[in-house]
Amino acid sequence: MATKAPAVELDVRGRTVRVTSAERVVFPQRGLTKLDVVQYLVAVGDGVLGALVERPTTLERWPKGVFEGARLSTRSDSSGDAFYQKRLPQGAPPYVETAHITFPSGRTADEVAPTELAVVAWAANLGTLTFHPWPVTRADVDRPDQLRIDLDPQPGTDFADAARVAPHLRELLAEHGLEGWPKTSGGRGLHVFVPIEPAWTFVEARRATIALGRELERRLPDAVTMKWWKEERGQRIFVDYNQMARDRTIASAYSIRANPRATVSTPLRWDEVADVTPDDFDVTTVPARFDEVGDLFAPLAAGVPGRFRLDSLLELADRQARDDGAGDLPYPPEYPKMPGEPPRVQPSRARRPAAEEPATP
Repeated sequence: MATKAPAVELDVRGRTVRVTSAERVVFPQRGLTKLDVVQYLVAVGDGVLGALVERPTTLERWPKGVFEGARLSTRSDSSGDAFYQKRLPQGAPPYVETAHITFPSGRTADEVAPTELAVVAWAANLGTLTFHPWPVTRADVDRPDQLRIDLDPQPGTDFADAARVAPHLRELLAEHGLEGWPKTSGGRGLHVFVPIEPAWTFVEARRATIALGRELERRLPDAVTMKWWKEERGQRIFVDYNQMARDRTIASAYSIRANPRATVSTPLRWDEVADVTPDDFDVTTVPARFDEVGDLFAPLAAGVPGRFRLDSLLELADRQARDDGAGDLPYPPEYPKMPGEPPRVQPSRARRPAAEEPATP
């Protein structure tokens, strides 16, 4: 009978974190083990902790690794090899703190809210690759302190297309007195985060994002879409406004993505956006980059001063409503019906126009 390999103990800023099954291969294509994953997160510790500190955080856990055919469980199918952990796992050490949150359904949970790097390493030992923090702090879980803009390439487009849209987004933000910080999603997309004062609700922050996306779409109609239904988007970059809805999260900066290359969601300088690809940044390359450039997302950490206001974007939303009749847009399907929301009916399944209806006898 094979002898079980002993756990590896790491000193993570004064805490001892045990890494069990340390030699288990997590990314077969790269030969990366669980210990490699934990050591990567410690190497970029100031960055990943800055992205997570004091924030309710969902853990995306891949306990068996990212092997060929591995899939993530969903709401409708829980039989996957990986899953989202929204509640504090059993057996968590006492230094793992939580935030009490309420989901759109009205259900509540105590979710991990990292306060120190050992929490990140502990979560990685559980198979966590991607950390999904809320855009709030546990001091006020109802008011976002980040505006998160997701430039999501649709079929027929890729990261380069999102990168071409990004300078226009930056210009538009500046027109409204805002500054954004870009990062790769770790996949095909590009994220831009804006630190904001926690003075607005999720509904207001989402409305500001919709206004921003609509104006971007107006300026770049052939490149950008705000259409919620995939069948209407075409080969354009979708501004995923529902990433600002309550309980919708985006992979944190420095999170590892569950793909064969072990890419990392990586902060960028604006002058880099046009010249990089997502594959440039992975578990093996990001630590050296971090040592060189530091944490480019440091201004977004909880409590850092210099946050922006949304007044101008909300005024834009009012003008769009007044001048164009632009109302709300559909919420994700798991949400209760929201005030002012249009019908959640896929256009191809909507009721036929009256002219096509059979005549009434």
